Amino acid sequence: MAAVVDNSGEAVEAAKNNDLEVETTKSESKEFNVQNLVDMFTKLNPLAKEFFPSSFHHNQTKKSDNFNQVPVKQSAGNENFSNKRGRNNVNQGRRRLNGRAFRAQRDDSIRRTVYVSDIDQTITEEQLAGLFSNCGQVVDCRVCGDPHSVLRFAFVEFADERARAALSLDGTMLGFYPVRVLPSKTAILPVNPTFLPRSENEREMCTRTVYCTNIDKKVSQTEMKSFFESTCGEVTRLRLLGDQVHSTRIAFVEFAMAESAIMALNCSGMVLGTQAIRVSPSKTPVRPRVTRPTLR
Repeated sequence: MAAVVDNSGEAVEAAKNNDLEVETTKSESKEFNVQNLVDMFTKLNPLAKEFFPSSFHHNQTKKSDNFNQVPVKQSAGNENFSNKRGRNNVNQGRRRLNGRAFRAQRDDSIRRTVYVSDIDQTITEEQLAGLFSNCGQVVDCRVCGDPHSVLRFAFVEFADERARAALSLDGTMLGFYPVRVLPSKTAILPVNPTFLPRSENEREMCTRTVYCTNIDKKVSQTEMKSFFESTCGEVTRLRLLGDQVHSTRIAFVEFAMAESAIMALNCSGMVLGTQAIRVSPSKTPVRPRVTRPTLR
C-alpha cells in the first residue's frame, strides 16, 4: 500500500516538472518571436514613401503635426510637368492678350466701316469707292452678291472714323437705284497683300475676274466653266480651290471681257450642283501657275 502511494507521488511530481518545462518553452518561444519582430522593424526605413500619407505627395511643403517628415526630392518627371504647366500658363496669357488685341482691332475696324445695300449690278467697286471718297479716305471697298436680290451690297472702310459722315449719303442715286447706307456690324476681312494686283496689267485682270463661294464639292472645274460660258461669255482662266475642312469650295473665274464679269454677278443665287453659289467682284487676279523645275 505504501508503495502505491509513493508511486503516485512521484507521478504528480513528474507532471509538475513537465508543465514547468512546457511553460518555459512557451515563454522562450514568445521571446524569440518578439525578438524576430524587433529585428525586422529595425531593418525598415521610416522615410520610405510607403510610410507617408498620400496627401504629402500632392503638397510637399505641408508638414504633418504628428510626424517630422523630411521633404522628398522632386523627380525629373514632376519637374517636367511643372515646367510644362508653367509654359501652358504663359501661352494662355499670350492668347488672352492676342485675343484682346484682335477684338480691339476688329471693333476699331467696325467703327470705320459702313454697310451699303441696294447697289445696281452695273456699279463697280471703283465707282462705289469714288462716291464715298468725298467723306474721307477709303481704304477698302468690298461689293458682294446677294442671292435673294438682283441688287448687291457692299462694305466700305475708311481710314478713320469719318464713316459717320458717310451715313449722310443714304438715299443717293447710284446707277438706277438709291443706295442705303447704314453703320456696319461686321469688319471687312483683310486680303492677303501678296494676292493683290502688283501691276496695271493685273489690275485690269481683276476687272474681268469674279470670286465665287459656296460651291458644291461634287461640281468639277469643267462643269463650272461650262456654266459660266453658257450664261456670261468666254472664260480664260478658272481656279477652283477647296480643302478637307470646309464643306464647300471657292473659285476665281477670269473672263475674256469685263462685261462678262459684270454679267456673272447676276449668277449669284443660282444653283450649281446642290448649292446656290455666291458671286462677287474679285480683288485678286488669277495668276498663272508657276511650274517648278523637277529635281533629278
